[in-house]
Amino acid sequence: MKAVTTSPPPTDPAVDVVLPCLDEAEALPWVLARIPAGWRAVVVDNGSTDGSAEVARALGATVVREERRGFGAACHAGLLAATADLVCFCDCDASLDPGLLVPFAEEVRAGAADLVLGRRRPQGRGTWPAHARAGNLALSLLLRRRTGLTLRDLGPLRAARRAPLLALGLTDRRSGYPLQMVVRAADAGWRITEHDVPYLPRSGASKVTGTWRGTWQAVRDMSRVLKEAPAAERERTAPGGTR
Repeated sequence: MKAVTTSPPPTDPAVDVVLPCLDEAEALPWVLARIPAGWRAVVVDNGSTDGSAEVARALGATVVREERRGFGAACHAGLLAATADLVCFCDCDASLDPGLLVPFAEEVRAGAADLVLGRRRPQGRGTWPAHARAGNLALSLLLRRRTGLTLRDLGPLRAARRAPLLALGLTDRRSGYPLQMVVRAADAGWRITEHDVPYLPRSGASKVTGTWRGTWQAVRDMSRVLKEAPAAERERTAPGGTR
């Protein structure tokens, strides 16, 4: 089912910030208060039952409803709903401050990078569980083998231009979406940079990495992405392509 936007966008936002949301009513006031002036918050409600959509709307965010469950489904619905040239992504659980995206967006706007990522630096014990860090490290090593990139994190805080992001043809709608974005960007020759950002204790329980089971499912989704053939090879082997 198509995502539905339930709040009108402001005129020509400088940057759209996509915020995938599943039961984050408690965290939303903190997150939305830190959206930079002139930017638009696009909260993608992915089936919340705690009134998250109503809270976001009351705080001035544009709310998009995406009924297909999945982190990637929510992120992509937000990307499709965005209208600004520059689009950023941030988790909606108060673990990351969207205000930190300002230099990320400026780096892209200045042409110094095509995709800017935040490397999460935990603030306090228990912020990033050991099993989640281990999964992230393993994926970073596999990513290096697949693309040559020496990234140390696959975190959700990121910035890029909207049109090129759409042109990547992202298809994953689960936990592999952030990784697929990086892999396909690398295959396309994008300049990808990474900067340290503080990672705070999240509000509520994590839907993905809060348990070993969730982490395993995320790693499985991302491992499938890493097995994708590069774009040129996919085109050669597609029906009607050259072989």
